[in-house]
Amino acid sequence: MSTPSFAAATLAVLACTAAAAQQPPAAAAPAPAPDPIATLVGRLDLDRYKATILGLTKFGDRRQGTDRNRAAIDWIEAQLKSYGCTNTERLRYDYAGPAPRDTTRRAPPAPNPGRGSGGSRLRGLRAHTGVNNDSLAQPDATLRALDTPQSVPGPREEVYCTKIGATHPDEMYIVGGHMDGIGWGEAANDDGSGTALVMELARVFNSPDVKTERSIRFILWNNEESGLNGSRAYVEQRAPLQGKENPAGSGKYPEPKWLGMIQHDMMLFDHGMPRADGTLSPTQRPEADVNIEFQSSAKFAADAQTLAWAFEAANEQYASDYPATVGPHMTNTDSAPFQDLVPAISLRENQRGAEIGAGWDPNWHQPTDRYTTYNDADFRLGLNAAQTTLGAVARLVGATIKP
Repeated sequence: MSTPSFAAATLAVLACTAAAAQQPPAAAAPAPAPDPIATLVGRLDLDRYKATILGLTKFGDRRQGTDRNRAAIDWIEAQLKSYGCTNTERLRYDYAGPAPRDTTRRAPPAPNPGRGSGGSRLRGLRAHTGVNNDSLAQPDATLRALDTPQSVPGPREEVYCTKIGATHPDEMYIVGGHMDGIGWGEAANDDGSGTALVMELARVFNSPDVKTERSIRFILWNNEESGLNGSRAYVEQRAPLQGKENPAGSGKYPEPKWLGMIQHDMMLFDHGMPRADGTLSPTQRPEADVNIEFQSSAKFAADAQTLAWAFEAANEQYASDYPATVGPHMTNTDSAPFQDLVPAISLRENQRGAEIGAGWDPNWHQPTDRYTTYNDADFRLGLNAAQTTLGAVARLVGATIKP
């Protein structure tokens, strides 16, 4: 058989190419639908987050049992309503004041080297921690005067609102932060940063075009600094009401069944371990992260750990700057009263039992916990925690955006 010439072969190729050009083009593959959760996360804004923290600091430290605390609660409620979360409610309880001091002499506890509160190991330098009770440690006379009235026992209130689920209104996740503070500062980080985060999530989820299959409750606890009294009162009053339709046949559930509780407490400051002289870096450390904690000794530890890893996965997908780490020593915040009743986790700037307790945050309960102490890198850490929680909760409640 003879071999076709190069020219003949070239003509054959050109003919095939011309024939192909005359065929109608193949239909383009449809573009993937936009991720509604990414759209919701994109509605979070650093300037809005900062503005909400700044608004809270106008009430000083918001110490429980004071007029400034009550004024802050009124302001928070008004903000929630302005976001569209109009079904605000208040939980009421009484606070009798701190328990009398027990002066009974006891043998000291057995030593437990290398352990901080909450059972987590810590190696390295430690700095002094404690609560500032000296008014003169606050050099700003205007703030000092604002923070001067001290708390008195009596009635207390805390405010919450609820995004009602479209198909499962009888089930909900609780998203919380505590609005009270101490230390003769502005409580900007502890816990204005967590309160503002919860408020920003309430704003995004209550947009008219957002639908969720399950409910979300946004609650701003009071009396955290006095011993978690506000969250304990909520558990005592509301736990027995879970999942009960009221009125019967109405389709309304004043206290939906709890599916999980997520607390936010101190979101801004991760500058690293104290130096040899006890000082810290003035800037956020390069390896700063969002700490997601569960309590390994809790009744619901396994489910809480699963919830924590779901938040870590949401951080990987939706957080813009800072990664997340998961730890097993949640302690000393408003998720604790829930941990034996429901999967409960806490998001914060450092490990509470180890790092914060060892002086990694020099502004903790101090006059320096003021808005002006923090820079945009600090505020952005809090925003990344908000992105993490919004992404995770949106997945859990089946959030979508209505056309």
